[in-house]
Parts: sequence; C-alpha cells; structure tokens
Amino acid sequence: MFDLIVIIRVPDRADIALVADALARMRPLCLAENGCAGWEAYRSHEEPGRFVLVERWADRAHWEAHDAGDAIRKIYIPEILPRIEREVHPCAPVRSGHEEVPA
Repeated sequence: MFDLIVIIRVPDRADIALVADALARMRPLCLAENGCAGWEAYRSHEEPGRFVLVERWADRAHWEAHDAGDAIRKIYIPEILPRIEREVHPCAPVRSGHEEVPA
C-alpha cells in the first residue's frame, strides 16, 4: 500500500467554503479510481482553513496515475490548487518493531 497525507492551508478566508466544496466533490471521483483504497478530506475544528487529506493507494504507481484523473484535472488543479498552500507527505503507519525509516 502507498499512503499519503496532504496538509492544506487556505490563506484567504473567502476561499474556505469553495475549497471544502471542491474537496467533497473530489471524494467520489477519487474512490472510483483504479487502485484507490481510501480517500478522505478532514477539516479542522480549530482552524477552519486547515484541511488534511488521507489517501491510501494500492501502490505509488496508482497514486501517480491519479494525476491524470478527473478529480485532479477538473477539480483540484483549477479550483483548489490556486487557493491553497500545501504539504505532501508520502508516509507509512507507525508499527511496533524495528521498521526502517526511509532515507
């Protein structure tokens, strides 16, 4: 599995509702994509302009192919990306034991 966390900040308060709506519209499109095992957008109660996306893909290749899908091309790039600051974090669950940290 390939897990991804995206932290989004919407600097302009006037854009928060637009970004929230666009993220909600992305969800069913993402979940319908080949290799998508999970896709959720969360909004902070403490900071209304802060969102966290939690994505799970079959592998990195499926996530990379996601860039060509309708959710990214028709919603994320034109409606969301110009209005946000973001951090993208490919990651893995923390488990007990001695797993190596990627270099």
